[in-house]
Amino acid sequence: MLPKYYNHVKAYDNTLITKFFGVHRITLKAGKKVRFVVMGNMFCTELRIHRKYDLKGSTQGRSTKKQKINENTTLKDLDLAHAFHVDKSWREALFRQIALDSMFLESQSIIDYSMLLGIHFRAPNHLKAATSHQNTLESSGITSAMDCSVPLHCEDANSSKGFLLVAHEPGTTAGGSHIRGSMVRASEGGYEEVDLVLPGTGRFRVQLGVNMPARARKLLESTDAVEEYDVVLYLGIIDILQEYNTSKRVEHAVKSLKFDPLSISSVDPNLYSKRFVSFLERVFPEQD
Repeated sequence: MLPKYYNHVKAYDNTLITKFFGVHRITLKAGKKVRFVVMGNMFCTELRIHRKYDLKGSTQGRSTKKQKINENTTLKDLDLAHAFHVDKSWREALFRQIALDSMFLESQSIIDYSMLLGIHFRAPNHLKAATSHQNTLESSGITSAMDCSVPLHCEDANSSKGFLLVAHEPGTTAGGSHIRGSMVRASEGGYEEVDLVLPGTGRFRVQLGVNMPARARKLLESTDAVEEYDVVLYLGIIDILQEYNTSKRVEHAVKSLKFDPLSISSVDPNLYSKRFVSFLERVFPEQD
């Protein structure tokens, strides 16, 4: 799939698909040959990632055992209790790209890929009050006062606004290590390219799936109350090398005897793609 992968990445500079930078081989003294691939790390960010999720759109086995959660845990589909509301134009651009990327993967008979979602909460004290993973937060150093992970002045965690959008000014934003194409335009900013300003922290370039501000909403259990807070999101599609081959077809047949065939990860690429997009549409709903 390498030539077609190259063409896709070249054609769509805002692709969310994992970036491969090189495939290498080294020969050790004993003559053993070791091969490895160099990939982009979407979580090499200027902001601390407080939560990360691996989202496939399937449900069977897609939760994390509470006793196994620690500060480095990647959570799964059924662990996600939030919906994220982003600028209308950003949502449209995001789902245009997700559709293009998933169609490409489907054309290559690829399944088992995931949307890796990283969340930076502007006021981590909200997490402690609302999450069922309180011990995880405390062990990872997220306090109820403020987030001092960035080596600059920390913002007041009680700030009524966790971020600002301002017109983009070249040369004023933190560069970062992400390789994405054009900047996204915000309807909130008159459909101009914008920068994200985090009071007391810095100014960042907003790209598709990189430094994207959003409003997280969580429906509190046993009530009709909704908790909301400001977040910054990082998104990318990972694990794109699994073909729907004979072994995966057998896996689908065997698991279908025990579980709902639509709930398992190993399904036909066409169904996988549709289910993937449909699930993400619920994670990023249209605003009323």
